[in-house]
Amino acid sequence: MARLVAILLVGLLMEAAGVVFLSKGLKQIGDLPEVSVTAVWGMFKKGATNPALLLGVGLEAFFFGTLLYLMSKSDVSFIWPLTALGFVLTTLAAKIILKEEVSLLRWAGVFLIVC
Repeated sequence: MARLVAILLVGLLMEAAGVVFLSKGLKQIGDLPEVSVTAVWGMFKKGATNPALLLGVGLEAFFFGTLLYLMSKSDVSFIWPLTALGFVLTTLAAKIILKEEVSLLRWAGVFLIVC
């Protein structure tokens, strides 16, 4: 069981980093100027070449792979509640990597989710 928890923790770290890099990449790409085939295609090309966004997608895929592996080896009722730790790790990663301001109210929300 300790091995499964260790795998989950590695997966959750990858997920937290993945979410942060997805956010960073999407902010670098910017907003869709208009809803048209040309604009959407241009946005798609920007996303397909954005290193932060691609790294985020890769890290999220890694997490998904660990989650599939863990659910094949253990009960969902054991694995899924532990994924709530991802909210703590993601909030910490956003604070550290993206320098986001995380208010006491947001930390209270994270605490409530984990509970």
